[in-house]
Amino acid sequence: MSGPAGSGREEASGPRDFIKYTLLHLRPEWRRLPASERAEGREALVRILEAPAPDLLLRTYSLVGTTARAEMLLWLIAPRLEPIQEFHARVAGTAVGGYLDIAYSYLGMARRSEYLRGHAHDGQEGGSSRPRPHDLPYLVIYPLVKKREWYGLPFEERRRIMGEHFRIGHRFPKVQIHTGYSFGIDDAEFILAFETDSVAEFLDLVAALRSSEASRYTLTETPIFTASHVEPRRLIELAEGIA
Repeated sequence: MSGPAGSGREEASGPRDFIKYTLLHLRPEWRRLPASERAEGREALVRILEAPAPDLLLRTYSLVGTTARAEMLLWLIAPRLEPIQEFHARVAGTAVGGYLDIAYSYLGMARRSEYLRGHAHDGQEGGSSRPRPHDLPYLVIYPLVKKREWYGLPFEERRRIMGEHFRIGHRFPKVQIHTGYSFGIDDAEFILAFETDSVAEFLDLVAALRSSEASRYTLTETPIFTASHVEPRRLIELAEGIA
């Protein structure tokens, strides 16, 4: 997999949203509590997940059965950091929150790719500084770090290389990409998310990108998480083991 990369040439005008992915592990001790206690705690958490702050966009995804060390994925989008922080504090303050561990955490900001030459295909690479979910059934996320050699290439050379990358992506219209830029605000350089209604098509996209010139400049692109879009109540039920 190879993702977009910036060089600082893009103007930072206009609003840009923060993007946050939080992966939660529900400790097994919660499942051993009495059913009535768990039901009460579940309802309290559902109320928070179903009614986030007005300036916070939230989507919930289940990781049950697809990865180790985490069962729940929260995708948050907000114009400021404070709503994201306050939301996490509300979750932590619930009864269930006392049994939740943050297994992974990724923070980025959206911005338009500098390589697009004034146009972008809907839902494809790097198009918007105000990302919005398409609410497709599946979400795949991973952090990305480029080799430093990439940033030493002339800008026009990087634009040419990324042109091939975009053309490959356009062959897979069922895959919608959301790019978070993390330079200086988190450990990775990018946090990439792909929505799709076909995991097989996403796999084929990744396979096609393996031979692209851009992929030679990828340093790291793991861990990778594949999740299913579910409503908040079902998110918690699956983590609890309610089939």
